[in-house]
This record gives sequence, C-alpha cells and structure tokens, in this order.
Amino acid sequence: MLLDTDVLIDMALDRHPHSEPAARLLDRLERGPRSAFIAWHSASNFYYLVAPTRGGADARAFIGDLIQFMAIAPTDTDSLRYAAGLPMKDFEDAMQVAAARACGATHIVTRNVKDFERSPIPAITPEEALRELF
Repeated sequence: MLLDTDVLIDMALDRHPHSEPAARLLDRLERGPRSAFIAWHSASNFYYLVAPTRGGADARAFIGDLIQFMAIAPTDTDSLRYAAGLPMKDFEDAMQVAAARACGATHIVTRNVKDFERSPIPAITPEEALRELF
C-alpha cells in the first residue's frame, strides 16, 4: 500500500477525527509484516505543512522515524510521464498514483478517497485499510 500525505499529516498534527485511525494504521505498519510506501514528494509536502506547527526538527524526526518501517516508492521520469497522462484533476494526486504504481501497491490509503475516483489503483481510507488489509 502507498500512504497519501494526508494520512501522515493527520497523525502528526493530531487532526481529529482523522488522527486516531491514521495513528492506528501507522502503529500496525510499524509492527509489520506488511510493506508500505510513501511517495518521495510526500516527504517534502509533509515537512512544509507540519514544520510551522511542530517545528522543523520535529517534522524531520517524524520523517526519520517513518522511514524506519516504510519505504519510498521508486519513481523516475517515466513515473512522472505516467502521472501527467492520468485523467485526474489534481496533479499531486496523479503523482501519488504514479508512485503507487511504481512500487506495486494494490491500494492508496487516503482520507480523500473521492479525489482518487479516476485512479487505476483503488483508494481506501485508513479505517478500510485496517479492516481489509490486516
């Protein structure tokens, strides 16, 4: 599975009611054995959205902790070309789909499932991921 940036931000900024399922999912992933990924650009998006509230050191530490049990999807120029060709309104969401495709993810975990209606990879919420994938 590939986690969308919003799941990470929900947990890091304790955005209720979304933080609790995000935290449970990340805890479950940390305990393994399921593999999970984030897109390369999610790390920078996360940092710039979380650092103003939690501070730069905290945001970097969160990312450092996260990559102890999650991997970065191996994207490249072809992945960006693929994203550019997807019929999605939000280009950043298309980049998430391209990253999911690059790492072989079967699902994109996001709070904003409706934004991925045109995605060839199904999007599910953190709650659905906990029910269906574990």
